[in-house]
Amino acid sequence: MLIPVRQHLPRRALPDVRAAVLAEMASSGLADRLAPGSSVAVAVGSRGISNIAAIVRAVVDYWTSHGMRPFIVPAMGSHGSGTPEGQASVLSHFGIDAETMGCPIISSFDVVSCGRSDLGIEVFAARDAWNSDGIFVVSRVKWHTSFAGRTESGTSKMLAIGLGKVAGARSVHGHARTHGMEKCVRSVAAHLLATGKVLGALGILEDAWHDTAKVAALPAERFIAGEEELLALVKTWMARIPLPVDVLIVDEMGKNISGTGMDLKIVNRGVQGQYNPWPDAVKIERIMVRDLTPLSYGSAVGIGVADVVHDRLVEKIDVTPGRLNAVVSGSLALVRTPLHCPSDRECFELVAATVGRFDIADVRIGWIRNTLELGAMAFSENMADEIAALPGLEIAGPPFEMAFDTEGNLGGLPCF
Repeated sequence: MLIPVRQHLPRRALPDVRAAVLAEMASSGLADRLAPGSSVAVAVGSRGISNIAAIVRAVVDYWTSHGMRPFIVPAMGSHGSGTPEGQASVLSHFGIDAETMGCPIISSFDVVSCGRSDLGIEVFAARDAWNSDGIFVVSRVKWHTSFAGRTESGTSKMLAIGLGKVAGARSVHGHARTHGMEKCVRSVAAHLLATGKVLGALGILEDAWHDTAKVAALPAERFIAGEEELLALVKTWMARIPLPVDVLIVDEMGKNISGTGMDLKIVNRGVQGQYNPWPDAVKIERIMVRDLTPLSYGSAVGIGVADVVHDRLVEKIDVTPGRLNAVVSGSLALVRTPLHCPSDRECFELVAATVGRFDIADVRIGWIRNTLELGAMAFSENMADEIAALPGLEIAGPPFEMAFDTEGNLGGLPCF
């Protein structure tokens, strides 16, 4: 039997996202730095950011209202199947195209070399963006799934890696094996900022419910320092799995959920498959993943951290984007296919037999939809006392069976 649980997480959603973006951009005064008629490359990434189409459209409207000529450039490194068409398609599926944005979308893999950073890293930028009069980055700021620092996943990383396309991603990731990712990202971002080509960024913060909670315009002179402040704030909003489990069932993983399919700091795994490397996360013995999100476009990067997956997930894999991402990032372990079974029952029984419990009734089970949605989850009945004692958790109803259908499959985490 499983217990449905609600995790009470503060809601910080902005009441009017578009209005907030326009107000923040207006207060930035960034348009005063360019002459009317100037071209502005708006760099947009590939993550599943809430309200991203509305946010980008507001940014475009800001520049247009000041007499500029904005256009959108995908800043995704090697994502989108590693092709210009694939990256444009990713934006289109987020509702970002020429018609909805009111400006051109220019997707090309042509890059220019912008010299070398203070660490000797060759710096690349998309040629179309570099040929504009100014570059403006739109990016969510959050913790990175595989490294920790003062800057992690955000505006600097998009500038250093995303804007550089495959060449930039490969250059930064390659040097990161020597210097560490944060140091490389900061070095390359600082180099690009020193050129004067980058106007600034709009940093987006999301609350624990994946709702847009704050937007902040960061001018070039406060690009990195401002991102540090935003990251420190959003880390205090981070949702987590509240109790250690023997088996964690994850309904879905995907690139639109996390760059590693699942947020590694939530499921407590390392990029090389290390078990429980993050001291701030609860211990998770085994991970079972049931499916791949449609917005992953077949990229199953992160599958390698699971212990067992359903055959349906394996059947949806397009090896090309995953292989490219793994080669560029150097994280080959993330695309290794784990054991897989044709039913959820077989997947569960396989991992449950490996956690050192001799009675199935003693196995500690957790069940989540994905690592972005942690407001509702379920735990096994043997954890009832811990659930009741932990502030912020509410038992949301009577216990329910982990019911398998005639083919041995689950229907997904029930809504409650």
